[in-house]
Amino acid sequence: MRVVIFSGTTEGRQLSAETAAMGAETVVCVATEYGKIMQEHVPGTQTISGRMDVGEMAKVLMGCNLCIDATHPYAREASQNIRKAAEIANVPYRRLLRQESELPPNCILVDSTADADQFLLDTEGNILLTTGAKELGAFSQVERQRLYPRVLPMQESLVACEQMGIPRSNVIAMQGPFSYELNVALIHQFSIGWLVTKDGGMAGGFAEKAKAAQETGAHLVIIRRPKEDGEPYESILEFCKEMMGCR
Repeated sequence: MRVVIFSGTTEGRQLSAETAAMGAETVVCVATEYGKIMQEHVPGTQTISGRMDVGEMAKVLMGCNLCIDATHPYAREASQNIRKAAEIANVPYRRLLRQESELPPNCILVDSTADADQFLLDTEGNILLTTGAKELGAFSQVERQRLYPRVLPMQESLVACEQMGIPRSNVIAMQGPFSYELNVALIHQFSIGWLVTKDGGMAGGFAEKAKAAQETGAHLVIIRRPKEDGEPYESILEFCKEMMGCR
C-alpha cells in the first residue's frame, strides 16, 4: 500500500509515523524547508519538498492507494489543489482537520489578515503577530514600529521582515511550541497591547496564547478559520488501518 500525505503539520508527521510503522510506503509532501527538516525526523518515510501545482501533485499521486490532506487548517488554496489532483489521479482523498478551539467571549474576530490590519489601524499599542512570516505582507497599513512578528528562525522569515521594513529589534525569531509562560513573558517584554493569531488548535498552541492574552490584558484578535469538511485524526488513522488490513 502506498500513501501520500500532504503535510507540514504536527498531525501529518504523527500520521506518517503511524502509516510507516504499519508497513505502508509513505510519501510525505511538504511545501517549505522547515517542513522538510521536521519531517525528516520521522523514520520510514520519503519526503518531497517544495510548492507544487495541481499537475505536479497529480503526478506524485499516480498509482498510490490513498491521498491524505493534512495541511494547515488555513491552507485553503493548498487543500483545493490537493483535492483536484486526487480527482485527476483517481485516488481516494481524505481531509485530516484538527479540532476547532473554544474561542474566548471577549476576543475580536476578523475574516482575514487584511481585515486584522484594517482593524488595528485605528488602535494604539504594540502588536504581537503570530500568524507567520507568509502573512506579514497583509499588515501594510499599521505603523511598522508597532509590529512584533514572531516567526521561525529561518532566512526566508527574516527576509520577509526586512522587506516589510520592520525594525530588527521587533523581530522575534523563535521555534515553538510556546508555553503560556513564554507568551506572557513576551507580552510583558515588548509591552504588547494586541495579540493577533489564527485558531491553530491544540497543535498550534492557541490555548496558551489565548490564556496569556487574558491574563495580561492584551486584546486577542483572531483570524476566523475557513469553513471546510474534514475528519479528525483518529478517524483517518482507523481508515488507514482498515485499508492495510484489506491489502
